[in-house]
Amino acid sequence: MKILIVVAHTDDETIGMGGTIARHVRKGDDVFCLAMTDGVAARGLISNKQTKIRQLAADTASDLLGFQWLENPLLPDNALDSLPLLQLVKLIEQAAESVSPHLIYTHSAADLNIDHATVSRAVLTAFRPQPTAMWQEIRCFETASATDYGHSAVTGIFDPNMFINIENTWSAKVTALEAYSEEMRPAPHSRSISGIESLARLRGHQVGVEYAEAFQIIRKIER
Repeated sequence: MKILIVVAHTDDETIGMGGTIARHVRKGDDVFCLAMTDGVAARGLISNKQTKIRQLAADTASDLLGFQWLENPLLPDNALDSLPLLQLVKLIEQAAESVSPHLIYTHSAADLNIDHATVSRAVLTAFRPQPTAMWQEIRCFETASATDYGHSAVTGIFDPNMFINIENTWSAKVTALEAYSEEMRPAPHSRSISGIESLARLRGHQVGVEYAEAFQIIRKIER
């Protein structure tokens, strides 16, 4: 299978579904990821060194988990809602044309992070059903310190209806998270490695395994 993951920032893919990526790759699937921003420009004065550190981390995570990055359009970080939605949709459609994915992953629209929510909507728009389309499924994932920071009264809610066992790929996810050390936070932050492990254990224990990542199936088509 060909897998396309669309994220707002490099690191979202590993935090949200690093274990699932490694599992897809071990099964022989081709996994491609499109990040829409550099993930750091919104932090004020950013040096080339900081940008290079983030890029190196992204490349390392790609190597460790086995996926391939598509070209990053470097849209404005934490300001994707300031752009016409159509601009994002067209970029995602271009990625879809180059990959021809069977399965698409992206953020939950319930994330507090505005870039995540905007990308989620753009993905759903880009993959609206068409008679000639070949993709089969769209899944949304949760992101520590984004999905959990929302509230149902404001952002809606992430309501997982699919759980993927990552017992055999948890260690690969941890190694990739360590590559993003600049983005991780000390415990008890939810974006600490121990916080992400707690979430993986919770999702796993909800379905009778040690570690799992949770997803919400937005649309599934049996062709």
